[in-house]
Amino acid sequence: MASGDFCSPGEGVEILQQVCSKQLPPCNLSEEDLLKNPHFSKLLLSLAQHVDESGLSVTLAKEQAQAWKEVRLHKTTWLRSEILQRVIQELLVDYYVKTQDTNLTYEDKKFYETLEQRLLVTELTGLLGTSRERETPPLLGLEKADLLELMPSSEDFVRMRARLPLEVEEQLKKKCFTLLCYHDPDSDSDSETLKAAKVWKLAEILVGERQQCQDAKSQQKEQMVLLEKKSATYSQVLLRCLALLQRLLQEHRLKTQSELDHINAQYLEIKCSAMILKLRMEELKILSDTYTTKKVEVHRLIRDRLEGAIRLQEQDMEKSRQVLSTYEVLGEEFDRLVKEYTQLKQATENKRWALQEFNKACQ
Repeated sequence: MASGDFCSPGEGVEILQQVCSKQLPPCNLSEEDLLKNPHFSKLLLSLAQHVDESGLSVTLAKEQAQAWKEVRLHKTTWLRSEILQRVIQELLVDYYVKTQDTNLTYEDKKFYETLEQRLLVTELTGLLGTSRERETPPLLGLEKADLLELMPSSEDFVRMRARLPLEVEEQLKKKCFTLLCYHDPDSDSDSETLKAAKVWKLAEILVGERQQCQDAKSQQKEQMVLLEKKSATYSQVLLRCLALLQRLLQEHRLKTQSELDHINAQYLEIKCSAMILKLRMEELKILSDTYTTKKVEVHRLIRDRLEGAIRLQEQDMEKSRQVLSTYEVLGEEFDRLVKEYTQLKQATENKRWALQEFNKACQ
């Protein structure tokens, strides 16, 4: 593929800012992603020529616009008939309220009764027509002709029809004034002429406010898209920062840890020496509190005498060892002499004891 088919950095930014944000759903694509995938960037540009901002194709968008136009027309027609019907129902409700509070004239009563009768017959006739379209049996066995017999007289209907637009207009005027006072509470004290003038411009004002709301929603949507992009960018930056921190920890942790361990070992060694000195000091303090100067002198004298006695004993023991070593030279002859000497000594002791006993007996 030729180099002209690839996207330049400026085109990548344009795709990111225009195509992805307006004509395609948010993709969270960065400029780097688009530059790495030039064919994908070209595909996005091609898609943008065949779809609108909602993601529909151009042909389908035109058909949808035409369908919405027809829907709005039908909706407008339905709203007109629905508003007229609800206003007539409200007129009848007000009529029942007035009959309880005030005395109405014959013409007023006749107008409302004719209106109610005509409205009921029309609604029931519509229900019968619906049942026939569904091929179901008529309601209560009634036919359309049976309901038409309940229609008011033509004279009453003409008078009611001539008065009805005025009543509907008056009811709509009250509703418009109520809407105006809700929208602008300061208008409640204005005159009827001034209220009518404000109501005439109220529709235009509401359309303008609605347009402002739609513009604000569009701006909010664009801001949300920008916020999502910035959030994705911030997330990527945070991930890179975390990766850098992890690498720094892995590279410098061992060196720092060894230095820290050496410092901790020195600290513990100094602390151990201090504890030994403290124990020695406590030992000396206990000894100084236990032994006075006189006791120490007495103990010194006792120790000197004991050491002197030990030296004398050691000298005697050394002499005895020398004598024994001399006797050991004689061998078995010396052992025999020792045994004879022992026997003679025992015999002498026995005879001495016998002589003592004899002397005691002579006395």
